[in-house]
Amino acid sequence: MTDTDRLVSLLQSSAPCVWIATDEEEHALRLARDAAMALGWPVREWSVVRGLRDSLLSGSPAQEGTEHPAAALYTLAGDAGGGGGAEPRLSVMLDLIAHLSDERTLRAARDLLKHLEHTPRAGKLVLIDHREDLPPVLRSQATRFEVSAPDAEETEKLILSTLRNLHKQRPITLDVSKAELKSFVQNLRGLTRRQIEHVITEAAWRDQRFCPADLPTILQRKRELIQSEGLLEFVQAPTDMNQIGGLRRLKRWLKDRERALTTEAKSFGLEAPRGVLMLGVQGAGKSLCAKAIATAWRRPLMRLDPSVLYDRYIGESERRLRDALRQAEIMAPVVLWIDEIEKGFASAASRSIDGGLSQRMFGTLLTWMQEHSAPVFLAATANDIEALPPELLRKGRFDEIFFVDLPTGEAREAIFAIHLKRRGRDPAKFDLGALSHTSEGYSGAEIEQGVIAGLHEAFSSKGELTTAMLVKALRASPPLSVTMAERIEGLREWAKGRCAEAD
Repeated sequence: MTDTDRLVSLLQSSAPCVWIATDEEEHALRLARDAAMALGWPVREWSVVRGLRDSLLSGSPAQEGTEHPAAALYTLAGDAGGGGGAEPRLSVMLDLIAHLSDERTLRAARDLLKHLEHTPRAGKLVLIDHREDLPPVLRSQATRFEVSAPDAEETEKLILSTLRNLHKQRPITLDVSKAELKSFVQNLRGLTRRQIEHVITEAAWRDQRFCPADLPTILQRKRELIQSEGLLEFVQAPTDMNQIGGLRRLKRWLKDRERALTTEAKSFGLEAPRGVLMLGVQGAGKSLCAKAIATAWRRPLMRLDPSVLYDRYIGESERRLRDALRQAEIMAPVVLWIDEIEKGFASAASRSIDGGLSQRMFGTLLTWMQEHSAPVFLAATANDIEALPPELLRKGRFDEIFFVDLPTGEAREAIFAIHLKRRGRDPAKFDLGALSHTSEGYSGAEIEQGVIAGLHEAFSSKGELTTAMLVKALRASPPLSVTMAERIEGLREWAKGRCAEAD
C-alpha cells in the first residue's frame, strides 16, 4: 500500500484523529489532500499565521477570527454539525502541539475529538507537527501515522524533477546513463525528500552539469547531513582485511556467511545473519571487530552511540531510537554498530532509576532485533557483562556471541607489522618476535600506543625507530591485564562455554 492508501484506510476507521509527526510538512500535507480527494472530502487547513482556509483551493481567503487555535478548534467543531446527512470533511492543523499548553486550546481540542468520535459523518482531524510531545490525553485518541521514506522510484523522480526545476532557472546539462542514475538513487538512500532536493541542487548548480563526477560530492554531503542529526555516524572501515590483525575465528565466521547475504541463499532456505554481540577486554579490539564485519561484507558502517538518544522530554528518547533504527533500515544494506551497548541500557532491569525509560528503550531495541526485515546487521560491543540485561544474552537474539580476548603471540606480531607499516616503517627491519614476547598481555590499542611512544622517542632524539626503542616504550607502560588482572581473569572465566572465541 502507498502512503496515500494507508492514510485513506485510517481516515475510514473509527479513530477521530490521525497524528503525523514529521519534518516534511509539505509532503505530509500533500498526502492529506490526496487522501481527502480520494474520499471525496473537502479539506480545511489551519496554521497560527493564516487561520482556517480551504486547503484545496490555492489562494483561498482565511476565515476571519480563526488565527487563535482555540477559536479554530471551536469553529471546526461547530462546522462539523450534528451528523446525519452532513458531509464529512478533513480538518488539518499544522504545528498545534506548541499551543496545547494553553488550557483553553487543550479543552477545545478534546471537545472536537469527542465530537468527531461520536459523530461518524463529521469527518476527521489530522495533526501535522514536527514535535513529538502530544499530550497523553490527546495521544490516547490519536492514531500515529509514519510517513514512509522515499523508495527508489520516488527518489529517481525527485532527482529528475529537481533538475527540471533548476533547468527552468538556469540551463543544466544532464549527462548520466540509466545505470549511473540508479547508482545515484542507491546512494541517496537514508535522506528525506527535502534533503535529496537540496543535495541534487548543490551538486548541479555549481557547474550547471549533473554527471557521475558529482557522486563523491553527494556522498560527502550525505555524511554531513546524517551526522548533523546526531543519531548515526559514518565510520570509515579498513578497505582490506589484511589491515586487521588476529580475529581468525571471527574472520572465518564472516567468510562462511558472506554468501548467506545473497538471494540465492534465501531460496536455499537460509536467512541472512542478523547480528553479533562482542564482549571482552577493554582495548582488545571489539571496535575493530565491527569494522572487520563491514570490511569483509563490503557494507557501510554506521555507529549508534546510545548516550545521544536520551532526552529530557517525555517520549523524545524513544523517538530518537526509533528514528535511528528506521534510518539504518532505509540505508540498508548496512552494518549498524552499537558501541558499549550496556551503557545505553544499563538501567533496563530497574524501573526505579529512571522511571522505566531504559526499560522502554531496551524493549524497543529487542522488538526491532526480533522483527526487522531490512538487511541491517547489528554489531554490538560491550565491556561490562554484569550491566547487560539477561534478555540480551538469550539464544536467538544474536547469531553469535564472540569473546574478544587479548591478542595471541601471532596476532601481536601482525598488529605490530600493521602499525609500523601504517607509519611508513618496514616491519621486516624489526624483530617482531621479540616485540611480541615483550608485549604479552598487551591489547591491540596498547601495542599501538607503544609504537607511537617509540616514534616520539626516535623523533626527539633525531634518530630512527628501533626494536629497542619499542621494547623500552612497552616496558615503561604496564598493560591493563596487569593493573586489572583479577577483573580480566573473571571476565575470561565467565566467557568459557558461553561465547565463541574471536581468535
